[in-house]
Amino acid sequence: MNRSDELNREDQLLRENQALRDRLSRLSAASLRINDSLDFDAVLRGVLDSARELTGAGYGVIVLLDDAGRIQEFLGSGMTPEEGRPLWDHAERMRFFEYVSRIREPLRLRDFHSHARALGLPEFPPAMTASSRLSFLAAPIRHRTEHMGAIYVDEKQGEFNQEDEETLVLFASQAAMVIANARRYREERRARTDLETLIETSPVGVVVFDVKAGVPKSFNREARRMVENLWNPDQTLEDLLQVVTFRRADGREFTVRDYPLAQELSYDEVVRAEEMIISVPDGRSVTVLLNATPIFSDDGMVETLVVTLQDLAAVEELERLRAEFLAMVSHELRAPLTSIKGSAAIVLGSATELDPAVVRQFFRVIDDQADHMVDLVSDLLDVARIETGTLPVNPEPAEVAMLVDRARSAFISAGGRDNLSIDIDPDLPLVLADRRRMVQVLLNLLSNAARQSAESAVIRVSAVVQGVDVAVSVADQGRGIPAESLPLLFRKFSQAQSEDAGSDTGLGLSICRGIVEAHGGRIWAESEGPGLGARFTFTLPTVGGAPPVAAGQPAPASERRSGRERGDAGTPLPVLAVDDDPQALRYIRDALAAAGYAPVVTGDPDEALLLMSEQSPQLALLDFMLPGTDGVELMQAIRAIADVPVIFISAYGQEGLIARAMDMGANDYMVKPFSQTELAARIRAALRRRETPEPAEPYVLGDLTIDFTAHSVTLAGRPVPLVGLEYRLLAELAASAGRVLTYEHLLERVWGDRGKGDVRPIRTIVGKLRRKLGDDSDHPTYVFTEPRVGYWVPKGRQEKAK
Repeated sequence: MNRSDELNREDQLLRENQALRDRLSRLSAASLRINDSLDFDAVLRGVLDSARELTGAGYGVIVLLDDAGRIQEFLGSGMTPEEGRPLWDHAERMRFFEYVSRIREPLRLRDFHSHARALGLPEFPPAMTASSRLSFLAAPIRHRTEHMGAIYVDEKQGEFNQEDEETLVLFASQAAMVIANARRYREERRARTDLETLIETSPVGVVVFDVKAGVPKSFNREARRMVENLWNPDQTLEDLLQVVTFRRADGREFTVRDYPLAQELSYDEVVRAEEMIISVPDGRSVTVLLNATPIFSDDGMVETLVVTLQDLAAVEELERLRAEFLAMVSHELRAPLTSIKGSAAIVLGSATELDPAVVRQFFRVIDDQADHMVDLVSDLLDVARIETGTLPVNPEPAEVAMLVDRARSAFISAGGRDNLSIDIDPDLPLVLADRRRMVQVLLNLLSNAARQSAESAVIRVSAVVQGVDVAVSVADQGRGIPAESLPLLFRKFSQAQSEDAGSDTGLGLSICRGIVEAHGGRIWAESEGPGLGARFTFTLPTVGGAPPVAAGQPAPASERRSGRERGDAGTPLPVLAVDDDPQALRYIRDALAAAGYAPVVTGDPDEALLLMSEQSPQLALLDFMLPGTDGVELMQAIRAIADVPVIFISAYGQEGLIARAMDMGANDYMVKPFSQTELAARIRAALRRRETPEPAEPYVLGDLTIDFTAHSVTLAGRPVPLVGLEYRLLAELAASAGRVLTYEHLLERVWGDRGKGDVRPIRTIVGKLRRKLGDDSDHPTYVFTEPRVGYWVPKGRQEKAK
């Protein structure tokens, strides 16, 4: 080799060495960039951008797998939304991502399209406007022994070479650890957020003490609420701790100033259910049930003390009410017994023979007072059965108008007024009701309304269809109910019942609630305030709706764990719940868990948006009134992230609020209080409607037009007034026009019933539909019967919606 060749060889080695140093420098710089953050999305974006820069590619996509080997997420880089739409909207994109994610060796192609055709992959559009021969490079992502997915880049000027392949493989191995750390950080943050949310919304006060300092490190919302009445507005937490006194169950008293609470409770002592009184010098106090658990450090020293507090005010109030109730029942029983005993003593002890008319009068007193005692004892027995979940209820199909008429007759026969205004639509669907028990409820509400209003005032009784239920209302023009008493009306032993409802025992409304809930319904009261009357409303399920659940019994397992509550792999579907009331949020969380969903709960609207992005809930339950915003605004923000069904849950049942929510796109609206069974049914219905969206174009057959978007039906241009079940049945048939829908299909799709398959509800609704459409059952035009199978409607024509 001559001197010139040696120099050329040295120059080549120097260039190769410099190129290698440059490549290592770029790899090092890229590795440092992606290590700058632990935010998962930022890490993925940085990995893709660096991969494109290192290989000179125009576009890149990363596909990651979860622990079970399923595609968990994918992300693109270098493309505008318009360029990326063909990629993300392609119907078979998951087949392609599945193929790329499972490669075990690097894959470098001069012509990706030919390769895809040879493997039988779909004609996948490139993620941009590209040449017909698309250069392509992919490398697997592995972390230790775990295969995490793959990263691919494409559309390079020229072709990818061996150096690009080696660079991408090296970078993918470096990125794997960063991605694994970011994923672990995200999971830990989610777990921490879930734990913090659980603690913050817990109905139990939680305080964490620093043992060395003897001061609390953190305390949740319930703990803050419990000491609110001890806390003066101008006080800090440190000021309050300096003046409070703690009295333990054994009588010992101490102050934080003299003997820190953490020190008092922390010396290897686990305190369980100890009653403690916390007081301030002016006499204000709160009684709590305290549990304390010391947390030890690695060297065996107590470093943290976790204290849980339960406010005993409600228990003390309940005990007071029980004592008052027992005293009241004793008085109520003593009064008729005194009358009975006195009348009998006079008849039996008279020295002379009494006039028969006088004797009959005494016997009448005995009979009336005995009836009064029987009624009182019956109320007590009903309360006991409701509390133990053994109240006998035998629901069967019944007409609401008939139930109201029986209650009206019993009310008038018992001496009640006859100025009742009854507004009951005769076409209301049948309801499932125990006739005797529901007449008892109506009679109680009518008697209550009569006691609260003047003799000349009209009592109004009405009933309307409300989703899959019928809501029956009894309204008076009497003295009204203060807002603070409304939540207490239906509680056992509540003084609000005897004062505001006019009940002798305070049991009447509690019994009404137990009977209604045993039917699977709910009952509530509304009043604009003192002097403005009150309205009591209860719901009953329609025939074919969700089966009633007896009081105190859980929902059937088929309702709690149906297929629709679970994802493709059998995992529970996540459902987001947002409510700033911790008690309500806990109730909703328990209801979701019981129904087989994965609850994602928060009281913070901002956190709700973060949870929507991170955990991808399939449905959102939103309180209508939230701090700093309202439910409609939050719904719009959520819909900007994901198009999911939204159900409002609110204590406000005004028609204007409900109309606003529905007009702005809500799928449903529920008024508190509601049962867990009803909540689960509403969620199933919303998810079921989402699974099978209604057609976008109207259905037209002769004079009949069904506008699926507006949920309206017209016949020869005139609106046809249909109730909810009638419209849903007709729309279901029209959406499958030309095809027979079986009874089982209609029961599940329209009524949500996968149970015994009773077809009588379908026949009842079809009969009402035909009457409203002017359809002859013997020679139908619109709704046809397939004997012993189901119903169908002829194929119409599709017209563009105007």
